[in-house]
Amino acid sequence: MREAFLPSSRQAHLARLYAASALACLLACAVPLPAFAQEVGKMATNVPSGSQMLLAADTLVYNNDNQTVTAVGGVQIDYGGNRLVAQKVIYDRNTKRMVATGNVEIVNSDGTKINSQHIDITDDFADGFVNALRVETIDKAYFAAESAERMGGVLTTFHNGVYTACEPCEDKPDKAPTWRVKARKIIWNGEKKTVRFENANFEFFGFPLAYLPAFEIADPTVKRKSGFLIPGISYNSHLGYSVKVPYYFALSPTYDLTVSGSGYTKQGFLGEAEWRQRFNNGEYSLKIAGIQQRDPDAFIDRAGRNVDSGTAGDPNKLRGMMGTQGQFAINERWNFGWDVLLQTDKNFSSTYNIDKYNGSIHRSTVYLTGLNGRNYFDVRAMHFDVQENTLNSNIAARSNQQPWVLPSLDYAYIPDAPVAGGQLSLNVNTRVLHRDELDQTFNVPYNAGTPVQRVRGIEGESGRLTTAAEWKRTFVTDDGLVLTPLLALQGDVNYLNASSGSLAAVNQMAANPLINANDDMRSSFARYMATAGLEMRWPLLFSMTSGSSHVVEPMAQLFLRPNEQYVGGLAIPNEDAQSMVFDATTLFERDKFSGYDRIEGGSRANVGFRYSGSYINGWGTNAIFGQSYQIGGENSFAAPDLVNVGAYSGLQDTKSDYVGLFGISSPNGFAASVSGRFDEQTFEVRRTEVKAAYSGLPVSLSAKYAFIQAQPLYGFTTDRHEVTLGASTHLAENWRVFGTGTYDLQQSLLVKDGVGFAYNDSCFTYLMTYSQSRDLNTREVTQSIGFNLSFRTLGDFGSSTTAIDSIQ
Repeated sequence: MREAFLPSSRQAHLARLYAASALACLLACAVPLPAFAQEVGKMATNVPSGSQMLLAADTLVYNNDNQTVTAVGGVQIDYGGNRLVAQKVIYDRNTKRMVATGNVEIVNSDGTKINSQHIDITDDFADGFVNALRVETIDKAYFAAESAERMGGVLTTFHNGVYTACEPCEDKPDKAPTWRVKARKIIWNGEKKTVRFENANFEFFGFPLAYLPAFEIADPTVKRKSGFLIPGISYNSHLGYSVKVPYYFALSPTYDLTVSGSGYTKQGFLGEAEWRQRFNNGEYSLKIAGIQQRDPDAFIDRAGRNVDSGTAGDPNKLRGMMGTQGQFAINERWNFGWDVLLQTDKNFSSTYNIDKYNGSIHRSTVYLTGLNGRNYFDVRAMHFDVQENTLNSNIAARSNQQPWVLPSLDYAYIPDAPVAGGQLSLNVNTRVLHRDELDQTFNVPYNAGTPVQRVRGIEGESGRLTTAAEWKRTFVTDDGLVLTPLLALQGDVNYLNASSGSLAAVNQMAANPLINANDDMRSSFARYMATAGLEMRWPLLFSMTSGSSHVVEPMAQLFLRPNEQYVGGLAIPNEDAQSMVFDATTLFERDKFSGYDRIEGGSRANVGFRYSGSYINGWGTNAIFGQSYQIGGENSFAAPDLVNVGAYSGLQDTKSDYVGLFGISSPNGFAASVSGRFDEQTFEVRRTEVKAAYSGLPVSLSAKYAFIQAQPLYGFTTDRHEVTLGASTHLAENWRVFGTGTYDLQQSLLVKDGVGFAYNDSCFTYLMTYSQSRDLNTREVTQSIGFNLSFRTLGDFGSSTTAIDSIQ
């Protein structure tokens, strides 16, 4: 019979009972083999209550004399989402054994598959024997064996077994996978949740690579298991070769500990430990690391100068760090967290590549954030750790000159309902700073002939509270002209407690004829800025050819406002508006300063156009071009402050420089853009950036050229030119070679370069890189070698990948 429920007779009842027992035997004994993490009895009983069993077969034979039930021909048993398929199934009531033969396949409810030609199982679920077993787990890991046996409901032994996480080749199923482990015995301990390989050979592309008498790994489905992790290896010219051996302690389901030991051929032993703990609403971690350096003089270059922070000449240099990170959800709107780094010197974590703390600039912070629709709140305390590695003492001191931000607050509120038919937005910003050391740049070494005077930070305390409101509404005329009137109001209160050294530095700046500003440093003040503006846009849509569309949008903005208060002097510190670039992306900004400490004042008009085009073949183009005009009042960008922001910006004159951008994109992976700033009279290039990239097979390419005209007040007395190139090519389906380099045209120096090659498929990744970097002042070369082997389900071996692997 085919696909029918057994009739409600005594024989049918017995047959259903026998079939249920047989299937339970199969699920109890066979299914745990690939799962490797689930209890035996649980698999047999994990069936929804009330489930009916469906038995389908060509022939069903009852033998009451021999007490057997036999299903023959296309046997299929479905029970609670589990399925057994075989050519023949026999259940013997006397011996309490069930035998399934002929292309046996068990598909568990979670998707795990078991294949065999013969399965012989006892109905007590504990002991069994499986011949020619092949197992496919739900996460695509594969086991195969000539035979397997189960003992005591705990231990399962595969005889002449094979394990891999590589999927079989569809075209050549008999082809050896990228890697596999062959072992005389593979022993799974269901209680300890481990897999042990005895007399094993590790094969790579079908060739034996290593013989391993015995080794043990965690069950592949177990995410947390105490034991040694895959070691790592790396090389650095100052540290030497290193081997890192980590050990993982799975102490509980919610917390764990990882300890690591790294041996450096030049510097000795580095110890690390990281504690992690999870809660229902968040998690935190704590990491410590330390080393007693064996050879601090390895950081001295050929000229006898130290390239690290305070290590040379001290044979007993003890260096270390402690860092902690955490994040917790107070509720669905509010989050609290921190990221704090403490270390013995400014760049220990960077030098020894301590994970999570090795960035060139690490921001230690404690924060509270809230988000509700379009409304946002953020308050945080911060400190910046500049982990530079340089010979320039003026720049090297930057870490000590970083302020404590205690605190910084941002609040943004946008009412849901329109106000006078338009959108109202409110913003509040406050910051309190404390700096222990004056941050100034006077006559830095690379500009000894020109007095470069900038006070980047005041020693002492300063604070500011800013509130700002903006209202705007958009109207569209019958001709398609888009008009957006705007009203804005901003108010500030500030205080400053500067040291005598800071005041002296400000006086020295004021005496410089290149700056020509007064030194009216104030201890407290209040200011405001009111703006009335109008933006006009007229988007024009047209088509030049069939299937193409173009939008040209002439655009003009007019902002009327009073002069910036205290402009033209050195009355106020500038902490958050020091980075300013005038280009096509900021042409139509109402306030082109990047922060709150400076406010753009005076009346100004921004004029230009925007363009975008699309074509039927998938190509696209875009462009921006325009100019800005100071039409009334004092020009804020012509008035220097403590950091000379606005100088060389292109906005310091009544007519600004021209700014423009043009880009193209294609459906085949090619994209390019060019942007620049051009003198408003001679159209001389002041600043430009050219980018081009192609991403495809078998080659990916990228190129970038950057040019910035000389800026003497910033210490750059000559033009700057830099070219960066990158390339990657696929030698075969899974192999690729890549490289990148950055060349300083002005210094005639290859600043950094690197090459590497990689292999990648579904179960294995190999990466090897070699990189060099050179100091612009000393041209000292630092070399690094890294490689990484990653075997899916087994782990990684090697060092972390480097930045040169950026071409995909």
